[in-house]
Amino acid sequence: MRISFCLLFLFIFSVSYSSERADSTKTKLKAGATVSLNSNGIATIPAFSLGKPAIMASISLVKNRFSYDPTLAYGLDLRPWFIDNWLHYKIVARPVFDLIAGFNISTFGTKYDLPDGGSIWEAQRYFAYAIKGVYKFSPNKSLILEYWNDNGQEEGTLKGHYINLAGERSDISIGKKVLFSAAVQLFYINYDGNNDGLFVSPKVSSSVRNVPFSIFFQATQAISSNISPFPGFRWNIGVAYTL
Repeated sequence: MRISFCLLFLFIFSVSYSSERADSTKTKLKAGATVSLNSNGIATIPAFSLGKPAIMASISLVKNRFSYDPTLAYGLDLRPWFIDNWLHYKIVARPVFDLIAGFNISTFGTKYDLPDGGSIWEAQRYFAYAIKGVYKFSPNKSLILEYWNDNGQEEGTLKGHYINLAGERSDISIGKKVLFSAAVQLFYINYDGNNDGLFVSPKVSSSVRNVPFSIFFQATQAISSNISPFPGFRWNIGVAYTL
C-alpha cells in the first residue's frame, strides 16, 4: 500500500515537473467553497448515507493542474460523519477532455452502542486511489467515467471498488433569472462482505442568477444488490451556499 502510494506520487510529480517547465505562464490560486444543509446526508458515494440531517462543506483550492478538494460532513449533533482530503492532478488537460488522478486520506465516524446504554464513537481511516475521465460536450455539458479503489485501515472496515458513469448539465436557463442543473449517476460498488450493488442516482438543483443560494434534490435507487437489508430507495433535499 505504501509502495503503491510512493509510485503514484513519483509519477504525478514527474509529470507535473515536465508540464510546469513547458508552461510559460503561471496561474493564480483559485479557491471556492460550498456549504450545504442536507435532510438525509447522502455521502459522496450515494449508496451510503447518514440517515439523518447533516451539514457538509466542500472546499476547492486549484493551482495549475493540482487541486486540493476536502469535504467535511457532520451530523446536526456536531459529531463528525466523514472527512475527505482529496488531492487531484490533471494528467491530461484539454478543452474537451480531462484525465485526473486522485488520492484521498479520509476518516469516517462510526457510532457503537454499549450494553449499558452508552455509546462510543470510533474514527475509521481510509485511503483511496482514483482515476477520472471527463469529456466536455460544451462548457455546461459533460460525461464522466471514474474509478476508485478504497482501502479501510481498521479491522472490519470496507475495502473494494467503485465505478461511476455520470452525465451532467449545468446552467439551464428558465426565463431570465432561474437556473437549473441536472445530473444522473449509474454506479457500481464491489466491497468486501456482501456490499455489492448497481445503483442509479439523479440530482437536480435550482438557483436564481447571481444569488449564491441553491436548493437541490437527490435520490438513490438500488437496481441490484446483495446488501441486506436491500437498500431500496433513498432521497435527500437540501439548501447550499456557494462562495
